[in-house]
Amino acid sequence: MKLTILSTSDTHGYVFPTNYVKKGSHQGFGLARAATVLAREQAAAEGPVVTIENGDFLEGSPLAYYVARVQAARDPEPLMNIYNQIDYDCGILGNHEFNYGQAYLQAAIHDARRQILCANILDHNGDPEYGRPYTILEKDGLKIGVLGLTTQAVYKWEKATNIDGLQFESAYIAAKKYVPILRKLADVVVVCYHGGFERDLATGEPNDIHVGENEAYHMLQDIPGIDALVTGHQHRQIATSVFDTPITQPGFRGQAIGKITLDLHRDADGQVTVTNYDTALVSAADAPLDEKVIDAATGLNNQVAHWLDQPLGHINGDMTFTDPEDARRHETPYIEFIQRVQMATMGADISATALFSNEARGFENPITMRNIMTNYVYPNGLSLLNITGADLRAALEVSARYFSIIDGKIGVNPAFIHPKHRQYNYDMYEGIDYRLNIAQPMGHRVENLTYHGQPVRDDQPLRIVLNQYRAVGGGHYGMFGANKIIAESQSAMSELIADYLQAHPVVDATTNQNFSVVNEPRES
Repeated sequence: MKLTILSTSDTHGYVFPTNYVKKGSHQGFGLARAATVLAREQAAAEGPVVTIENGDFLEGSPLAYYVARVQAARDPEPLMNIYNQIDYDCGILGNHEFNYGQAYLQAAIHDARRQILCANILDHNGDPEYGRPYTILEKDGLKIGVLGLTTQAVYKWEKATNIDGLQFESAYIAAKKYVPILRKLADVVVVCYHGGFERDLATGEPNDIHVGENEAYHMLQDIPGIDALVTGHQHRQIATSVFDTPITQPGFRGQAIGKITLDLHRDADGQVTVTNYDTALVSAADAPLDEKVIDAATGLNNQVAHWLDQPLGHINGDMTFTDPEDARRHETPYIEFIQRVQMATMGADISATALFSNEARGFENPITMRNIMTNYVYPNGLSLLNITGADLRAALEVSARYFSIIDGKIGVNPAFIHPKHRQYNYDMYEGIDYRLNIAQPMGHRVENLTYHGQPVRDDQPLRIVLNQYRAVGGGHYGMFGANKIIAESQSAMSELIADYLQAHPVVDATTNQNFSVVNEPRES
């Protein structure tokens, strides 16, 4: 007998094959393409099939944001109705499922036709809060145990009000508890983990920055009895085996379907063993759009398109750029504008922000919500913090890690590219002057740091505005934290930008070039 395990992961509400940067673009991803591939593989499979949605489905695209924050009902049902057109057996929670709060997530779970599994997000009593920890699927006389796990690092990123009352247990600890239970109850054990690998799959060398965010390697190394592992979160495309266990990770936005095929043998005593396995990623790049998904999404998509293209403000000058990496080394009018909005909103005179994605190209003229949503891609609000000069310098040193000297020139530190793209963890600052000298060792790169023309002292009290992910220390900024927050916005940044433009319908494209990134070795 063969068992096929098909999965999507990190679709982030991208139903249509577009990143929304340009109206009418058609690209090689999207839930509607992935649904076609999944249905095709399901129909062609020999033997039973298990289908998994592996998390991060509620947040990410402008369409998902529109459902959560713009439509009057603010009810996830329209988005869940689209996902419900796909024949998923089980669904896993991703870290981004919490971005719109627990009430919104609970409503989404209520609307989901797939069975939600989550073993390691617990209530105050230590019991699973969302769905069941596992399920036993019976197909063609085969008992298939499926365990659901989510990266434990949610608590490090999410604002406190969105995760109030929850405990985030290590996925490894939960797997160690439940895999032996499933081994007794099921013929085959499949672990579905919205998380990835903390070590290089070939060498076993650590390659993760945040301890505990990804635990899949540790699971497979130390926990016997896992027949197949479905992963996600890192947006990687993986189909291989680790410690003789087949694994997949199918990218993001519906780029591909993860496919694991197990050859099974049942002996005279009824015991099932895996005799062989195969892994593959089935690309959705050229797949036609699934008609059921498109029919369910078209009306909503028309509303989103109208909302995205309404003009909000006009620019004197140019806020676009063509090279995002250059825009991280030299201040652009777009970044300075975002800093201005943050400072005006929270009453701070120091601000930090990132250029979150390499798809960003700044604001066109006139500025539309499409510009805002495709440049500032996360639904975070803003926080105001009391910090010290020492905190500020330490944060700048963390940002400076983004760069390395490669072949004598400034380049991107490979740790910010692999195993996961992390451009969002490099911040640029306004309200201070500074330079980052990448020729110097990490921890000694911040030079000429001044505030109002005077050198910053370590004990100097300062107020800074940050997005809420960074404010609680997200991105390895341990000098920030909830204990330093003195005020928070109640709106997402996209709304705050729109509000600013309503008050300032014409804005100037300017830069003060208050920072530089250089490669200047010191003479010995």
